[in-house]
Amino acid sequence: MSTIEPDILEKTTSDTSQREKEPPMYKVFLHNDDYTTMEFVVEILTNIFGNSLEKATRTMLNIHEKGVGLCGVYTREVAETKVNTVHNLAREQGFPLKSTMEKE
Repeated sequence: MSTIEPDILEKTTSDTSQREKEPPMYKVFLHNDDYTTMEFVVEILTNIFGNSLEKATRTMLNIHEKGVGLCGVYTREVAETKVNTVHNLAREQGFPLKSTMEKE
């Protein structure tokens, strides 16, 4: 026979499931435009998103051909930071590069 009271067991189970819940994730995208250079996009993909040169080049070409490309999936705070960093660096270089995020 168990001496555990149902109220205690239920509370422990719900506390555990709340702790294990993972935070929502967000996709970060770059958008093609007619002014931002391909070299700058590759630089952003390597320096901000940690892509290898080869992967950054493939992603840049995908963005160029399709108009938008996925750069990574992150927690909300990380995604917001990456989007803001892209916008700040692009603005400093005089490019209108657009980055967005959406909930996964």
